[in-house]
Amino acid sequence: MRNKVNSLLKRGLKVVGDGMLLNIIQSELRHEISNPRFLGVETGKLGGFKLDWDSPGNRDIVLRRRFDSGEEVVVSALLQQEPIEDADDIAFPRGAVAKVCISKPSLSSVLQFDCRVLETGRGSSDFEIERAFYIRSLCGSSPNGGEFFSTLDPRLQDALKQYLTSKGISEGLTNYILCHLNKKEQEQYVNWLHKLESTVSHSLKP
Repeated sequence: MRNKVNSLLKRGLKVVGDGMLLNIIQSELRHEISNPRFLGVETGKLGGFKLDWDSPGNRDIVLRRRFDSGEEVVVSALLQQEPIEDADDIAFPRGAVAKVCISKPSLSSVLQFDCRVLETGRGSSDFEIERAFYIRSLCGSSPNGGEFFSTLDPRLQDALKQYLTSKGISEGLTNYILCHLNKKEQEQYVNWLHKLESTVSHSLKP
């Protein structure tokens, strides 16, 4: 959304002296409303997860899954800052970053995986583990047990990815994350345009 905002403001500033800013905003708003870009895309599935946090004013979401054993998996995700280059063959302009935290009721330690969620083709997606941490305790003065993923044998790295998949980090979930976050950004941009249109309209009244 940041790139869209900057582009719109640059266009507006060039002609603001001519009183055309409102027309530019309204044109952009009509374009966004009449061209919904995510129609027909794969929306994904939550599976065993529940949407635990999704504030309209925030960029992130939190998903939570609790097993009968008391084990809990929490996923927090948000869009990457920069759009994907050469995105003509994919549905979503941005990938996502996600933190996956796994805790067990009898232990104070937490496993945290920093992941990247990416679209691999229309209707398909995947995730990559970039870092992994063993957090001894969330209450201690030095909770971080250190990053260990990068030092592992590639076969163990693959095994950890399979472990996350077994906890519900499936293609259905990564599709859901990409679709939900990109739609969320689009809705926030349209809402911002409505507010900007109202502000500029009031400023032009005598």
